[in-house]
Amino acid sequence: MKEFPNSYKVLGSNMFKYGGYAIVPIRFQDRYDIMRWRNEQIYHLRQERPLTEEDQNRYFSSVVAKLFVQEQPNQILFSYLDNGHCVGYGGLVHINWLDRNAEISFIMATSLEKDYFHKHWGIYLEMLEAVAFEELGLHKIYTYAFDVRPHLYEAIEVVGYKKEAVLPEHCYFDGDYKDVVIHAKISNKVSIRRAVESDASVTHEWANDEASRQNSFSSEPIPLEAHCNWWTAKMNDPNAFYFVGEIGGSPASIIRFDKKKGGTNFIIGINMAPKFRGQGLSHQFLTAACHEVFKANDSSIEAYIKPKNLPSIKSFEKAGFRLVKKILVDGSPALKYELAKQ
Repeated sequence: MKEFPNSYKVLGSNMFKYGGYAIVPIRFQDRYDIMRWRNEQIYHLRQERPLTEEDQNRYFSSVVAKLFVQEQPNQILFSYLDNGHCVGYGGLVHINWLDRNAEISFIMATSLEKDYFHKHWGIYLEMLEAVAFEELGLHKIYTYAFDVRPHLYEAIEVVGYKKEAVLPEHCYFDGDYKDVVIHAKISNKVSIRRAVESDASVTHEWANDEASRQNSFSSEPIPLEAHCNWWTAKMNDPNAFYFVGEIGGSPASIIRFDKKKGGTNFIIGINMAPKFRGQGLSHQFLTAACHEVFKANDSSIEAYIKPKNLPSIKSFEKAGFRLVKKILVDGSPALKYELAKQ
């Protein structure tokens, strides 16, 4: 077949490492090893019969190759490498982009199962969680396993997965009905912290993103030096409260509060990191940051939003802001929203 893809369009990073181990987009060269492992371990897989080389070639060319170019693939598969050598494969399958969850899939080389099962599950999950929670912003990932491998539950529970459900007699296996056991891990909840000087660089990148400039009332690119000088001034301004929102420790947003000149109310602004946009997270950061400001202030908080910026309007309304009136900001139409301390 023609050259097989080696990167997923949906991912910003396509290699995730842990020591000498890594997961990379599933490699065509590993297909027969994967086929052999699946056939050897068919007892715990949703696989009706042993695979043939013809089956595997057809699957890679007609199904897997298409995943690399899709905006929202239903699965993202990886080769699991030990110092560059494939010793397993798996990924996120049955991805639900609306509800932000996915099932975990993983098979290691059969020769490793007896003595290194726990080790490789732990390493693999460490990297896969980086894909799911940090790269894709998923809310939850889970295992869906036939109740024929109790050692699997031990391996994943020790790294924080919780048993969520048992589906009694849910699958027919080896002449009998077996339970299905579901374990899951939910992404760390969003958090906020006060912004610091060292946040200048990443917030400059977000501010100059194309979508940020389009939704700003001043669309000109911002020079780095000007941004850093402005940022330093804000860090030392007693009338400014700036927060960085994080997901699992990764910076995901900046929420700004500036006291109105000659007034007591604050004007709020938010900018999400590009990779976390469109995931319905911004209202959580808005709510958390407003709560912090209200701890020390009774003044209302005002937001000014372009009428065409529907995602922002939705986020502010979900955070409790109410539309006050239509106005002009620097000559451009705007909607004024307001949130009062409860």
